[in-house]
Amino acid sequence: MKPACVLKACLALAVAVLMPTAALCQGPGACSSPQYRQFDFWVGDWEVFEKDATTSSAHVRVERILDGCVLREHYEDKSGTVGESFTIYNAARKLWHQTWVTNRGRLLTIEGGQKAGSMVLAGSYYTGEGQEVRVRGTWTPTKDGVRESAVTSTDAGKTWKPWFDLMFQPRHRRSSRGLP
Repeated sequence: MKPACVLKACLALAVAVLMPTAALCQGPGACSSPQYRQFDFWVGDWEVFEKDATTSSAHVRVERILDGCVLREHYEDKSGTVGESFTIYNAARKLWHQTWVTNRGRLLTIEGGQKAGSMVLAGSYYTGEGQEVRVRGTWTPTKDGVRESAVTSTDAGKTWKPWFDLMFQPRHRRSSRGLP
């Protein structure tokens, strides 16, 4: 093959490989459309209470990262469970995606979107025995914070049972010295 043909073939290959990558690269303000703000009601520093409890069971901090394109959740509860989630609006698929992992080896991937003023995400995880557990979580802004509840199904969605029902309330400092 002549050197000029090799160069043309290499350039054509480079364009073919890089074109899809370039389409994925978005410039400044790439996540500024209103869809990326649908879950902003969850951003904050929160004390988490189980339904009807008066004592906090966990501390959660949700913040915008990566130029506002991603919500990062850091979760710590009283039992020692620590978790992180990353939540993003996938514009190509027009839905929200969340991946949740913990220091106990749990992985949960859920997707969905806004429904009737709430954010509803669904997916599944697998037990140690390989059984699929379907999950549907709902986040709803309230006058006092955010309510997050979830239901599970172990029979492919035929029946559902409550998993948890939590209230996120803004975290307040307990003293003027700034102690948590």
